[in-house]
Amino acid sequence: MAASNRVRISGGEWRSRLLSFPDVAGLRPTPDRVRQTVFNWLGQDMHGRRCLDLFAGTGVMGFEALSRGASAVVLVEKSPAAAKFLQQNKTLLKAEQARVLAQDATQFLAQNREQFDVIFVDPPYQQGWIPKLLPHLAAHLAEDGLVYIEAEFELHDDEHWQVIKHGKAGNVFYHLLKLADRSTD
Repeated sequence: MAASNRVRISGGEWRSRLLSFPDVAGLRPTPDRVRQTVFNWLGQDMHGRRCLDLFAGTGVMGFEALSRGASAVVLVEKSPAAAKFLQQNKTLLKAEQARVLAQDATQFLAQNREQFDVIFVDPPYQQGWIPKLLPHLAAHLAEDGLVYIEAEFELHDDEHWQVIKHGKAGNVFYHLLKLADRSTD
């Protein structure tokens, strides 16, 4: 396996630990600088938070959350090869709070009723995933929960979602969303 197929956890209990991942088309780890920004936005201490990592890929966002104290992370990954590496990294880190599901993201959202404090979404680009997923995420979001989304384009507020933080690194746009306030004055 190439050295480029490794990604480093940047903070918490497993800081500097390396995770391996396979050569899978479209699999791209969230850059270290972006992860640091995201966890600054979320707060370095994820203690007690339940997280969902959809399109987990390398699993770095989910394992990073666990490293920083998250109580549980569900890693959903359709690629059998990537899911196998997620399971190996779970074993390597002794991450008993992680649950790896080799499953399609839309299938997971349709069948699962759990709610999460933070949902990480980093789908393959150029496949129209964001508009397909956004309507289904609200049902899986705990009160005051947040959704982190990486995309090849910038997201904007709409009637259901408010973009509370955003950034760009290279060709990656990254966003932190919350449900829009639906109260009326």
